[in-house]
Amino acid sequence: MNANNPSVNQTARNVPINLRQSGPTPVEMLIDTRVRKSPYWHLSMEAGCWRASIYNRMYHPRGYVRPEDGGAMVEYDALVNHVTLWNVAVERQIQVKGPEAEAFVNFVITRDATKIPVMRARYVILCNESGGILNDPVLLRIAEDEFWFSISDSDLEFWLQGVNVGRRFDVDIQEIDVAPVQIQGPKSVDLMTDLFRDEVASLPPYGLLAGRVAGHDVIVSQTGFSGEKGYEIYLYDATLHAEDLWNTVLEVGQKHQLSVIAPAHHRRIAAGILSWGQDMDQEVLPFQVNLSYQVPRQKTADYIGRAALEKVRDQLDAGQTPYSHQLVGMIMGGAPINDYAPDFWLISTAADAEPTGYVTSPWYSPEIGQNIAMGYVPVEHADIGSELWVHLPDDYADVPGSPVAAEVVEMPFRESVNPNQREILRNKGMDAGI
Repeated sequence: MNANNPSVNQTARNVPINLRQSGPTPVEMLIDTRVRKSPYWHLSMEAGCWRASIYNRMYHPRGYVRPEDGGAMVEYDALVNHVTLWNVAVERQIQVKGPEAEAFVNFVITRDATKIPVMRARYVILCNESGGILNDPVLLRIAEDEFWFSISDSDLEFWLQGVNVGRRFDVDIQEIDVAPVQIQGPKSVDLMTDLFRDEVASLPPYGLLAGRVAGHDVIVSQTGFSGEKGYEIYLYDATLHAEDLWNTVLEVGQKHQLSVIAPAHHRRIAAGILSWGQDMDQEVLPFQVNLSYQVPRQKTADYIGRAALEKVRDQLDAGQTPYSHQLVGMIMGGAPINDYAPDFWLISTAADAEPTGYVTSPWYSPEIGQNIAMGYVPVEHADIGSELWVHLPDDYADVPGSPVAAEVVEMPFRESVNPNQREILRNKGMDAGI
């Protein structure tokens, strides 16, 4: 099926999600000067990177262990049992600095920036005036007058600079020469303690620490994209010092069984962590993707998208749902999905029905022993326990040409070592939308 599937209702979107089922289409990636190489790119190549994608207009390593050697699931094993190093320089760092930095940041994020202490970070979202999610960065507060947006896959620098053309906050907005790596896995605290001594072990989730590696200044955060225990190391002047940082981490990590792997989408799916451009974009509301806690009821200051988001929340409070599809978690049948999906696979609400939804992020969970996924389904089929049918490629389907059974379940599929605010509130029995 190569035609875009018209039975999936996308009338609310200006640009429909591409639901054409093309399957794998191997091509050689052209390396040229239109796309930036990160300071760690050549080091990833030395570590065995064999495939890449594009993220924030930068080449992004997406695999080190080849399929014939076990592929991504070998990398998964290293992550959940040992410790791993990731090249995540594609998380560009956009600095907002100046006397009105806090006021500016408070205007562009939905959460309350005034409640972020110095040397703390938060997961935040920025929305457009329609309430669509433009980016979901980790926001680091380096000083009273300095914030860094560690961005996901959309060009936030231009948006922030454009916002300030009209508002004229007294701030400077620019990308800075800071490039992060992630240290993720249960042994990450041991490796990081070797690098930064005991102080790092007491760092709370989303806490920040200033330090030095190989004589170079860094900021450390207890954050990550995996759901495992983990940290990020943000290197100042990264274009000059990338080799020193990378090689020092490799050397210190030897006794901890450190492996260089790609960002672990299989583990972040299990943790219910969203990927911008895959699970959400600028036409998706926070309420559709379990991010209602990012729209606080008590924030007093105005922010971009507030009117639209509060209108939607009022409708939801009144029992009305002003959108057609909701992101849900699913367990489903089929052979183990052990690599990235090339398409948004289609979902039906009955085995013989036309597709009305689509999978965004699937993978196999060794712990659960089943395939797990996130995907969009009609709101009326989004309740926990709802039966669905997923149209997997023949390589994964139980019966070629026939959909596999699926069920809507709660996310995360596995509890996170560093839970996000939604998980914390849920565990406390509180409303995650406050």
